[in-house]
Amino acid sequence: MARSKKMKRKILGSVTGGTFLDGLDVRLEPDINTEDVPVGSFCVLEGDRYRYFGTVQNVRLHATDNRLMVVPPRHLSPFAQRIIRGTAGYAVAEIKPALMIERLPENAIVDEVQPPRPVKTIPMHFAHMVEARPEDFVLVFGEERDDPQSTFFALGKPLTMEIDVCVDLRRLVERSTGIFGSTGTGKSFLTRLLLSGIIWKDVAVSLVFDMHGEYATSQQSESGDWVKGLRDLFGSSRVAVYSLDENKTSNVDGNIVIGLNHIESGDILLLQDELGLPKGTTETNIAQLERAFGEGWVSAFLALDPEEVKTFADEIGGHAGSLQALHRKLTRLRNKSYVLDNADYNAIDQILRLIENGRHVIVQFGQYNSLLDYLLVANIITRRIRNRYEEQVEKFLLTKQDADKPKPLVIVVEEAHKFLGPEMAHQTIFGTIAREMRKYFVTLLIVDQRPSGIDDEILSQLGTRISGRLNDQRDLDAVLTGVADRATVRSMLTTLDTRQQVVVFGHAMPMPVQLRTRRYDETFYQQVRGGKKGPSLDAQDLDQLIDDLYG
Repeated sequence: MARSKKMKRKILGSVTGGTFLDGLDVRLEPDINTEDVPVGSFCVLEGDRYRYFGTVQNVRLHATDNRLMVVPPRHLSPFAQRIIRGTAGYAVAEIKPALMIERLPENAIVDEVQPPRPVKTIPMHFAHMVEARPEDFVLVFGEERDDPQSTFFALGKPLTMEIDVCVDLRRLVERSTGIFGSTGTGKSFLTRLLLSGIIWKDVAVSLVFDMHGEYATSQQSESGDWVKGLRDLFGSSRVAVYSLDENKTSNVDGNIVIGLNHIESGDILLLQDELGLPKGTTETNIAQLERAFGEGWVSAFLALDPEEVKTFADEIGGHAGSLQALHRKLTRLRNKSYVLDNADYNAIDQILRLIENGRHVIVQFGQYNSLLDYLLVANIITRRIRNRYEEQVEKFLLTKQDADKPKPLVIVVEEAHKFLGPEMAHQTIFGTIAREMRKYFVTLLIVDQRPSGIDDEILSQLGTRISGRLNDQRDLDAVLTGVADRATVRSMLTTLDTRQQVVVFGHAMPMPVQLRTRRYDETFYQQVRGGKKGPSLDAQDLDQLIDDLYG
């Protein structure tokens, strides 16, 4: 490969101390303003043998003469201030290296640039911190290309640069993912953006439980702009829509009905809070009903009138008042127009066949948008999907034929703390999926504003986390559950703005990074509809990158 003239990078500072565990101290050059080095920003260190990539954890101000700190000079001219800032007063940035890449000797033969790997050491004194360039981001985070084999998707840009930062969607769907943030931080728009990437790159098929009707068709943003839904963007050939609302028949592929015969004891326990059922007593009553009526206990029990319930309680030695209260509250389910005494799985089986054929499915709730409806329907549908995927994977393991291998499935769940709270995580199908279903190619994309309400074991199973600003300290601690470098990520999370800024970290990202999220606009629509997205580095840039790294 022909070598271009090597271009020197601007030096921002020099390493003056630090440790591998706590990070490095970098004294900034006199002409570098601390306001241009925000906490959480991406940085590059040049060692003798390695180049290091990391983030700014903190910035401190120092002085060589303590009198400057005690009695600061006043009324200095700008010229005098610049002199003092570069001599008696100076700034130190605390840098936490995350990745490193070997710098081969000059004239080394390089067939391809090797990706960075986790840090195992630190550079010596006086190693330079240099300006980051677009090729550094490509090297670390990959590059979005109009290539069927590429699974990199640009999620946003660094806060201080105009260069795409990508997430590897193939790795993202390998494990469950969490999207967190306080109200108004744009969780739904970020989820729609991520799902668009999954559909565009065809790395998985998705099932979206759309509680508030936000994902299928156009919605108005807080700024007043209308943004396209996934059905609008990709068409009915790739995105199917099912509704719980029997009055909604236009622009949907079918309506869902649930039979009382579909409801299991675990579904009722999940609905205890929404139905106002007492804990402890409810479990005892359900156990008695299952012994008396078998699998169809819900339908059989609700077929009784109040007097018959009292007689039944006397026969089994149960508490009549408690059973009558359970009967009254379960009647709320039977009064739902989408709930029948007995129903087959026609609509749910249609959804399963569509998913198996690679179509993405959005389940809308229409007028039935209460948490009671959402919890009941999502749990029943997901349980059936789990059973089907387990059968498919067992078949694939026997035949070892690619045709029998199921396509990875991502299930999108809002209000996740209701399904995955400490008391319910071990009883719901969603808890099972988060803990065990990765080997069956099924993962969750959970969207929640209260991560502190999610069981710690479930949080620890999340591969990738994308978090906007969180105002509650408990929620902040919850998002950091199981994170190795908590201090670095915490400092990045606490400096986010309330909108369009997130921290992405975990399995699908080589290192934690702060981003301004990608705009979901006409430019994006054109790209995912087939518009060309060329490489951001041309041949000359790539030549320069190799020369810079290995020359």
